[in-house]
Amino acid sequence: MVKLLVAPQTTPGQAHHRPLLYLTLGALGVVYGDIGTSPLYALRQSFRGIYGIAPVPANVLGILSVIFWSLIVVISIKYLVFVLRADNQGEGGILALTALVMPREGARRNRRMGLLVLLGLFGTALFYSAAMITPAISVLSAVEGLEVATPFFKPYIIPITVAILVTLFAFQRRGTEGIGKIFGPITLVWFLIIAVLGVYWIIQHPTVLVAINPLYGVEFFVHNGWHGFLVLGSVYLVIAGVDALYADMGHFGKAPIRMAWFTVALPALLLNYFGQGALLLEQPEATENPFYQMTPEWALYPIVVIATLATVIASQSLITGAFSLTMQAIQLGFLPRLDIKHTSSRERGQIFIPGINWLLMVSCIALVLVFQSSSDLAPAYGVAIASTMLITTLLLFVVQRALWKWSLLIAVGFTTFFLAVDLAFWGANLMKIPAGGWFPLLIAIAGFTLMTTWKRGRQILGRRLQETSISLADLKQRLNSNELAGIPGTAVFMSRDTEMIPPALLRNMEHNKILHDTNIFLSVIVEDIPRVPATERIEAQNLGAGFYRINLYYGFMDQIDLPRALTLARLEGVVIDPSELTYFLGREHILATGRPGMALWREHLFAFLSSNSRPATDFFRLPRDRVVEMGSQIEL
Repeated sequence: MVKLLVAPQTTPGQAHHRPLLYLTLGALGVVYGDIGTSPLYALRQSFRGIYGIAPVPANVLGILSVIFWSLIVVISIKYLVFVLRADNQGEGGILALTALVMPREGARRNRRMGLLVLLGLFGTALFYSAAMITPAISVLSAVEGLEVATPFFKPYIIPITVAILVTLFAFQRRGTEGIGKIFGPITLVWFLIIAVLGVYWIIQHPTVLVAINPLYGVEFFVHNGWHGFLVLGSVYLVIAGVDALYADMGHFGKAPIRMAWFTVALPALLLNYFGQGALLLEQPEATENPFYQMTPEWALYPIVVIATLATVIASQSLITGAFSLTMQAIQLGFLPRLDIKHTSSRERGQIFIPGINWLLMVSCIALVLVFQSSSDLAPAYGVAIASTMLITTLLLFVVQRALWKWSLLIAVGFTTFFLAVDLAFWGANLMKIPAGGWFPLLIAIAGFTLMTTWKRGRQILGRRLQETSISLADLKQRLNSNELAGIPGTAVFMSRDTEMIPPALLRNMEHNKILHDTNIFLSVIVEDIPRVPATERIEAQNLGAGFYRINLYYGFMDQIDLPRALTLARLEGVVIDPSELTYFLGREHILATGRPGMALWREHLFAFLSSNSRPATDFFRLPRDRVVEMGSQIEL
């Protein structure tokens, strides 16, 4: 078998050539939009949430101390120093991390696969719940500022929020390339505004800065005991959205993400949180909405507008992240084929998935209508992100041992420290399950079930097809004994298994009694890496008697275009003209039975997903007038 070489092409995952400052500004808008809008509701929840605590000076300083060290330890150290090192060829995110730690082959791969894949898939499902909750809580918290300005707007908070969400999701079909250019500048203005507001109140009460001393945080937990621990579930909101740091690494690179945090986002957030704390030292009753209470009356409406824009940007990053994650899951075989539209001719990562978009929109609107306020929605938010952060730490341990070659002592020490932090936040958030934390867990369980069912169903389907397949030697023997009409041209038979004879070929021979002069067995293999270099895309083998096998290799971030890839293939004695190819596809109708494999209800679910998946013709970008589908019924 010969691996063919073709001209290299530039991919989004390769080194960025844009100026560092330009990338830093972009990262500020996309990566830190979610964390950057947390001052709208995070500190308030510590005093007004279901486990709210009295806004006395000791508690205010204690919570500020916990916020300060959470931002330093979790984001500045854990994620920006260590997690960003765990890149999969420049790409990040929970699925990219899962693929990174998977052994490539052998029994060791099989033993480790179970737990790692389950953790990664559950983290992926949790991300979808976060993508539903983030737009709802962010936009709702921004619009609630109108109620602070005047009670007149109180009856209109929900309708305005719903209208903004509908507009946001309706805009997705147009792509984010144009609006993305203003994400950074708008978010920069937002950070400058919250920093200025914070500085004003810190000047009024500079003693609030003593909360930098971690002893204030320790005293807070000592004096409040179990109640203080439960407040961690609200404090956690200041770092909610941290998963975007890792997920968007492939878009901007490590340096811009780190620079945006340490030069703009972190200073602005700390100034604003300490400013809100200074306000509460003077006006404890301001806990109703400290962010807008710290705003001068004349500036309320402009800041509500800029806050709404900032929350829309924060929501956009999660929505586009859900699109990217879905494409990765499809390529890796965890989700059925969906309709994926590319919204930019220049940026390959600009995609729109209608099904996911409308699912997120309906979910966001439902959350707003059910919970009615950002305070009531906050408990659901923390559970999703805290669980994802915990899974990331566990997967990072495997990276430290397997890839970074850390000693067991150092890896265990590192993981134990950060796992203790994660478990504290996670445990505090789990106490909020009755108050709304059930929602992300419900979504995660549903998504996890769907993805594992699809993956398992595909494996069983592959075995069923293999049971009816024959070897190449048997095929050649059958050709010698059967009379088939030879017709000119080249036929391409899609095959899931690189070793088996495509079922569509056998059906074509049995029912149509014909065989093309040239027959290509084509398999698409998606590797556990983001992108496969173009120089390693094609593997071809001459099987003799007019048969050829071509394997096309892609990464889980690559876009699959079979006709384009086949133009690069060079077969011995054969010139491939894509416009003259005939593609034969197998289309299986799944029948749920009692055969061993999966529970009957899961077989029915798999059959439903299979019948509603996007046609292979569209997914692989095949010309419709050159495709022949050969149907069959398969008992699962």
